[in-house]
Amino acid sequence: MLLSVVVPVKDERPNVRPLFERVRDALDGSRCGPWELVLVDDGSTDGTFAELEALAAADERVKVVGLRRNFGQSAATQAGLDAARGDVIVTMDGDLQNDPADIPLMLAKLDEGYDAILGQRQKRQDKLILRKLPSLVANWLIRKVLGVPFKDFGCTLRAVRREVFDGMVLYGEMHRFITALILQQGARVAQLPVRHHPRTAGKSKYNLTRSVRVMLDLMTVKFQGSFQTRPMHLFGGVGLVCMFAGFVGVAASAVMKYTTGPGMTQNPLFLLGAVAGLIGVQFVSLGLMGEVLTRVYYESQGKRPYTVRERRNLDRPADPPVRRAA
Repeated sequence: MLLSVVVPVKDERPNVRPLFERVRDALDGSRCGPWELVLVDDGSTDGTFAELEALAAADERVKVVGLRRNFGQSAATQAGLDAARGDVIVTMDGDLQNDPADIPLMLAKLDEGYDAILGQRQKRQDKLILRKLPSLVANWLIRKVLGVPFKDFGCTLRAVRREVFDGMVLYGEMHRFITALILQQGARVAQLPVRHHPRTAGKSKYNLTRSVRVMLDLMTVKFQGSFQTRPMHLFGGVGLVCMFAGFVGVAASAVMKYTTGPGMTQNPLFLLGAVAGLIGVQFVSLGLMGEVLTRVYYESQGKRPYTVRERRNLDRPADPPVRRAA
């Protein structure tokens, strides 16, 4: 079994060589078997790629992917997954805050029958205001919205079987939701406490603005997990509620016209009801368009709205029937 360690890096020149040395010491000193380290340079401008080239020249187990510009961590991670050849893929950050010594422990846990082992950072060595508090809020929100029990969704140290990643495509800034995407595929997942170290070199790329992006991406993940194959259930449901509210508003204004209230055109309920009805029609139309696009997406590309864990007597296609001459 080949193990691939995928690490996206951006302006981490002082960290990449110590990272390689720690990965080498952790994996050579264990029973993990053959391994490779896939380092993806996400458009660094500090000479990181030159350092990666030197590492690759010194050790053939180091694989380097250099992106033409800074595409973001999700794209860099996807590039690493595409280049990795391992049966098990470990992802981690390149800032030395994750500890490669935890990888053998995660692989041992993976052998207990899990599809993915997620890291849960213990005693986080991050700033309280910029990192810890936003992370606590984001983790709580993700647990509530997605209904999953894990406590740390931001830890990038994880060990995942290749077939799980094969059914996943990262884009935008979905690297923050890899854990949620793994769970949505029905993978058997466990979380393991891992060590966390303070950053000693380089500069953090995170800031408070990511909290807003997390909330927006969370809505995307929730939609993909619950309504991607049935968008009419979401948009149509909202549309029906708006249309019902519009009917109630118009009916109430009509009743008030012939009782004690003002005329319909002077009654704000009539206007609100008409607007709500129009909004409802738009939502229903959007749901119908979503249904059409869903079918185009799956049918034109030969995709299936499911993933298979195992097969029995189905891996080899059946022989075509033999026609006998009359």
